Amino acid sequence: MRVLILGGTSDATELAARVATMPGIEAITSLAGRTREPSVPLGDWRIGGFGGVAGLAKYLRQMKIDLLIDATHPFAHQIAFNAAEAATEANVPRLKLIRRPWEKVSGDRWLEVEDIQAAAAALVNQANRVFLTIGRQEIPAFAHLQEIWFLMRMIDPPQANALVPPGIILCDRGPFYLHNEREILIHHNIDTIVSKNSGGDATYAKIVAARELGLKVVMVNRPVTPPGEQLTDVDDVLVWLSQKLQEFGGTTQTNQMLSNWD
Repeated sequence: MRVLILGGTSDATELAARVATMPGIEAITSLAGRTREPSVPLGDWRIGGFGGVAGLAKYLRQMKIDLLIDATHPFAHQIAFNAAEAATEANVPRLKLIRRPWEKVSGDRWLEVEDIQAAAAALVNQANRVFLTIGRQEIPAFAHLQEIWFLMRMIDPPQANALVPPGIILCDRGPFYLHNEREILIHHNIDTIVSKNSGGDATYAKIVAARELGLKVVMVNRPVTPPGEQLTDVDDVLVWLSQKLQEFGGTTQTNQMLSNWD
């Protein structure tokens, strides 16, 4: 059974490593290639886009993919909808692996907003020193905020001609730990954090540190996801895969019997 995993997250990397130990399954992980040194998953992998819905549907057919697992980032809105449409077009079952979002708890000072533009607008006259943790691609949305100082954390630096707000850039890759996040916030005298609600453990420490220090958090809510089957845990996906493998084996055996009969 051939499985295509749309990756780029720690969940996808873990899934690929564990699927590699499952007999009867051949998995290929696809990475978008947006980071210069991506975390390469165990097993077969590829880097680069497909060329939209038509390209992905063609790839699913050409590679004889039996199952598609979308384990991309919760904010990878376009690829999620492309994957759903392509899977339907190629008649390939699709599963979305999407981690649970963070939930506001006692002590959190969150302002929840719907998108990056709303997050930038929420900072006007409300923040002085901001820890911006949204990645490099959407940094230009804050470039006009010249009265605010930003500490901008991302995996790779922005392009040389990219618009960036005042401040400094910190290139780093998670997971991040509480004592380090607390130290960063105190050292740079941060009063506000801007974060996407990515969920998971790898970057949650900054939210805990903000809670402990009484800092404001502008939390960008997730975009909508396409309808379809979803799971939030790698273990549950492995169970789902095992069930699909049993069904696949039964179907294959039936097809072989019919072929022999013919």
